[in-house]
Amino acid sequence: MTETVGFVGLGLMGVGFAKRLLAGGHEVVGYDLDPARRAEAEGLGVKLAASPAEVAGRSNRLGISVTTTKAVSDVVSGPEGILSAAPATDCIVIDFSTTEIGVTRKLGEALAEKGIAFIDAPVSGGPGAAEAGTLAIMAGGTTWAVETVRPLVERFGLFSHMGDIGAGQATKLVNQALCLTNYCIVAEGLRLAEAYGVDASKIPAALAPGLGNSAVLQAMMPRMIAEDFAPRGYARQVLKDLELLMEAGREQHLAMPMVAQATMLYRLLVAQGHSELDAAAVVKVLPEVERAAR
Repeated sequence: MTETVGFVGLGLMGVGFAKRLLAGGHEVVGYDLDPARRAEAEGLGVKLAASPAEVAGRSNRLGISVTTTKAVSDVVSGPEGILSAAPATDCIVIDFSTTEIGVTRKLGEALAEKGIAFIDAPVSGGPGAAEAGTLAIMAGGTTWAVETVRPLVERFGLFSHMGDIGAGQATKLVNQALCLTNYCIVAEGLRLAEAYGVDASKIPAALAPGLGNSAVLQAMMPRMIAEDFAPRGYARQVLKDLELLMEAGREQHLAMPMVAQATMLYRLLVAQGHSELDAAAVVKVLPEVERAAR
């Protein structure tokens, strides 16, 4: 029989994980603060719990997918958090969220004191990739914990062990530096194409064989052209990740000028009231211009 898997956080990403697990024959026990999210998950077949503690009591493999460092802390160490439950035998908590490295390490230490293994395993790819099993998953934790859950986590995508607890989050920061600055570059490229009368819809295919190609170009430019800003991931989450990058850079005295520029653009986007739109909406910050004279 397949094992029961617990999941805390049933939003865009969490429900993608849950669908993947349910399709694989797993029983999923889940919790979310939002009643609407709980109802949606229950409709899919998730067995609901009343708290993270109850999820921990009903499963020994427990995933977390929430949007902020504080939310992860609450799930682990809050009044009804995982630490308040009696740990199951060989319990392993896998945090798929993107959070502060220092807090991640402290939570790992707190869980270890109760005999619970912890893996920080932030992901890249979005909700569709979670459901399809094509995520990039960057893991920090002990070799024993990572290898124990590998058959389970590999259902979601490529599962790479990057080092001790915190290494997953550090690798995700590298991913975000590469990815989120590229969102802004694609938006600039689109505005440039429009200004010179180029049919921008042809650009992703035209550049596919060249060095200018990227997964971000292929995914984001069509959305920007169509003004399809239905959230696959929220602009506010991108800004949160960029702020994490800025803080990590300050701690190590790193020069990150491109990250700084991207952060400013997303601050403007969110300040303009677009926090709930998709990250592709950053193009809205860049004004359209008149077509250049021929």
